[in-house]
Amino acid sequence: MNYVVVGASAAGINSVRTLRQLDPTAKITLISQDEHIYSRCILHHYIEGSRNVKELSFVEEGFIENNQIDWIKGALVSGIDPARQELYLSTEETVPYDKVLLATGASTFYPPVPNLSIAKNVVGLRTLADAAMIREKSTTAANIVVMGAGLVGIDAVEGLVHCGKSVTLVEFGPRLLPIQLDERAAQTYQVAFEKAGVKQFYETAVKEVIMDEEDKVAQLQLSDGQVIDCDLLIVATGVRANVQFIGDSIDCDRFGLLFDAMGRTNCPNVYGAGDISGRNPIWPAAVKEGIIAASNMVGVQRELTDFFAIKSTMTFLNIHSLSLGKPYPEDDTYTVEIDDQPKVYRKIIHKNGVIYGAIVQGDLSYTGILTQMVKQGIPTHRQGRSLFEVTYADFFDLKGNLEFSFCQQGGEALE
Repeated sequence: MNYVVVGASAAGINSVRTLRQLDPTAKITLISQDEHIYSRCILHHYIEGSRNVKELSFVEEGFIENNQIDWIKGALVSGIDPARQELYLSTEETVPYDKVLLATGASTFYPPVPNLSIAKNVVGLRTLADAAMIREKSTTAANIVVMGAGLVGIDAVEGLVHCGKSVTLVEFGPRLLPIQLDERAAQTYQVAFEKAGVKQFYETAVKEVIMDEEDKVAQLQLSDGQVIDCDLLIVATGVRANVQFIGDSIDCDRFGLLFDAMGRTNCPNVYGAGDISGRNPIWPAAVKEGIIAASNMVGVQRELTDFFAIKSTMTFLNIHSLSLGKPYPEDDTYTVEIDDQPKVYRKIIHKNGVIYGAIVQGDLSYTGILTQMVKQGIPTHRQGRSLFEVTYADFFDLKGNLEFSFCQQGGEALE
């Protein structure tokens, strides 16, 4: 069997690992634009200089050689012909396959701001090449601006805050991490970044990129009328799935590639996994999808039944936070409980005894049980006690043979 995997990030690498485990004699080819295997989740450590390229890797030494993978590096897939079962590369190579997994991920989205897409010294933060450019340019830049205060944008700020340069954050929303955090939790980070010297603009958009005579970014016109200096602009306003090479024969929607819970697309022998779908753009979801797709490629039937992907654990400026499930009540039928202390903030959203979301900041020791309760919809059975006092012990029963069983919904025991 000739398996081909396109993409060397979370989904792609975990798929080739699974393919080799399940089919020890198969031919496995990995194709990637990157020439290194690295975690994009920690690229900010490379920017700040606390990790080198080798230390960004999430695989063991000798992974490619030990798994007998034919790795085509530095190549983009420019086209695919499902009928002929062939891939066409930017290097003008043609790669045949018996089964292929498309895990090409996503790229930075550049919003339609005048001059944004043509100005020099404007970069996203999705790849090692992006991080290398930021690291290089930050040594000479005087005024660095990060556009977008989501997870990628805050990663960039975290990587730059110690570089001794002017760092500014511009966010269209009312606060940083507006999807993950409420106003109280976001305020903790905003105050910490302010103390670290980061200037912050919220409910503000970049209206125009002003270039100098060499077409380099020089200033930014903001929506509030201000003009700020900028000689390095990092764009973190969202991503778009890398599906440009896919023709009409493979189904996509406005988000990205369409594939089912087994990783199958509408074309035989073509599978998908990870950010190429344009959905659930988090590392654990990509890992699961890569493993499941690879299993089905080999003929070991597996299905993604765990669609719980709304979990973000983050640490910025040594402040730990977790956002879980739905961190905001959808309507007034939900109850919100808050435990707000000087160094610990906890918020739980629940209805009819079931927790639907939570935000925890400071001490994350309580988050393991919260994750399971939200993920599995476990009723609390707290008998009048505060939700912040619930422990795992509340969900275990002792059976007659002195074994423990876990009680889930409605008191049903899980063996």
